[in-house]
Amino acid sequence: MSERFTHNVRADEAGARLDVLLGRLEVLPSRAAAQKLLAGGFVRVNGEVAAKRHISRAGERIEVFIPDGEPSTLEAERIPLDIRFEDRHLIVLSKPAGLVVHPARGHSTGTLVHALLAHTGDLGTQAGEERPGIVHRLDKDTSGLMMVAKDDQTQIALSEALKVRAIERRYVALVHGYIAPDTGIIDAPLARHPKDRMRMGVSDHPDAKQSVTTFSVLERFMAGTHDDGYTLVECKLYTGRTHQIRVHMHYIKHPIVGDPLYGRNHPKADLGLDRQFLHAYRIAFDHPETGERIDLTDPLPPELAARLRVLEAESMGRTTAGDTIIAVVSGVH
Repeated sequence: MSERFTHNVRADEAGARLDVLLGRLEVLPSRAAAQKLLAGGFVRVNGEVAAKRHISRAGERIEVFIPDGEPSTLEAERIPLDIRFEDRHLIVLSKPAGLVVHPARGHSTGTLVHALLAHTGDLGTQAGEERPGIVHRLDKDTSGLMMVAKDDQTQIALSEALKVRAIERRYVALVHGYIAPDTGIIDAPLARHPKDRMRMGVSDHPDAKQSVTTFSVLERFMAGTHDDGYTLVECKLYTGRTHQIRVHMHYIKHPIVGDPLYGRNHPKADLGLDRQFLHAYRIAFDHPETGERIDLTDPLPPELAARLRVLEAESMGRTTAGDTIIAVVSGVH
C-alpha cells in the first residue's frame, strides 16, 4: 500500500505551480521528487489526477500518494559534516538547512544518517534501524546543533536526559510583527492537524501532548512597505514536539519568517528566504559518561546573518539579552 498525505491550499499559496508548492512541503525532499510523483500520476487535486503544470487555487484539496517499493538505502554516503565535538561516545554537529535527519518516505538517500554512516561505523541502535545514533531531530530547513550517540548506552542516557529536561536547547528565530513584552511563555498542547497530516496545531484533543516554549526578545525592527515589522527572539524548548517553535510562534500571531507551512509566504516580507529563519544556536548538557559539561554555540549561517544585516537600519534597539546573544550568533563574542 502507498502512504497518503493531504494538503489544503491556503490563500497565500494560490497561484503557485503544484510541483513548486509540493516541493516546499516537508513530506517531500525536493521539487524534483514532486515532479516525479506528478509524472507517475501519484498526485490528485480534488480527486482528479493532477496535470504536471497545474496552478494551485485556494481551497483545493491535494492528495499525494507515496508508493511502496522505495525502501531506505542505509549505505554510507560521503556528505560533509560540520562536527563541533566528538569522542568515542557522542557527536555534536551543526546541521545545515536542507538536510533531512533520517530516512523516511520520500527521503531514502542523502540524509544525515547516511552521512554519519560514512563518518563512523559506531552508532547507537536504540531508535530503530532507520535512525541509528539519532537522539533528537531538527526539521529539514532548520539549521543548527544536534547530538548523535555512538553507542546504545549513550543514546539511552541522552534520550532520558531530554525527557527530564536536563538538556538545554536554545534557538534564534526572526518572526513577523512587533512583540511588546521582553519575555513570554507559550504553554499550548500540540497534536497532528486533523485534516492536513503534514501540519501540527494547538489542540485540546485528548491525544495532544504538552508543549512548552519560552521566548526572550533580542531586537525589534520597524515596519516597512511590505511587512509589519520583525522581532528577533531566542526560544528555549522545554518539550521537543514536532514543529514546536514554528507552531507556537504561529499560534501567538508571530510566525517565523520564511516558514513555508506556518508562515506568511510573501517573498518580500520573508526577505527572499526559501527556508525558515530558525537556528539551533546553543546546546548544553552533562556528558553521560564523563560528567563533563558540554556547552556549545553555533553562529548563524550566512543566509540568515545576511538578512539581519539588511534589517540593521530598521532596528528599534536591542534588549539586554540581545546585546549578549546577538554577539554569540554573529560569531563576534
